[in-house]
Amino acid sequence: MPELTISAEQVGYLIEKAREFDAKDELTDVASGSNASDDRMIDVLEDHADDPVVREITGFINAMSVDEQIDLVALMWLGRGDGSIDEWDSLRAEAARNHNNRTAGYLLGEPLLSDFLAEGLDEFGLTWNDERTTSAG
Repeated sequence: MPELTISAEQVGYLIEKAREFDAKDELTDVASGSNASDDRMIDVLEDHADDPVVREITGFINAMSVDEQIDLVALMWLGRGDGSIDEWDSLRAEAARNHNNRTAGYLLGEPLLSDFLAEGLDEFGLTWNDERTTSAG
């Protein structure tokens, strides 16, 4: 079994945050001047450019080492079905060749990021259940 440089806990944290991000909707009330309590806090579910969840995910990924970022992208590709666990070295090599300073933006542009990361962990024998990461064996 190949080794990951990124911890399962880090991936689990990103799965949680990606699910928060995925739950957001497009901006519907651009000129909202209302009070949050008056509009039932609906603006909190809209996707804003200065979204704190996006800033949190981006900051977390940008603070990772290059190797961790490469593993994260390869893990997402693995979970997406772009290769198998037996092809991990090739997936990781491709992620390394394509690495740049836009890892967070690239991953946030993947609509099913949380699902793909969870599937990738599963391929490594790690499971993601109810917001916690555990070893499967």
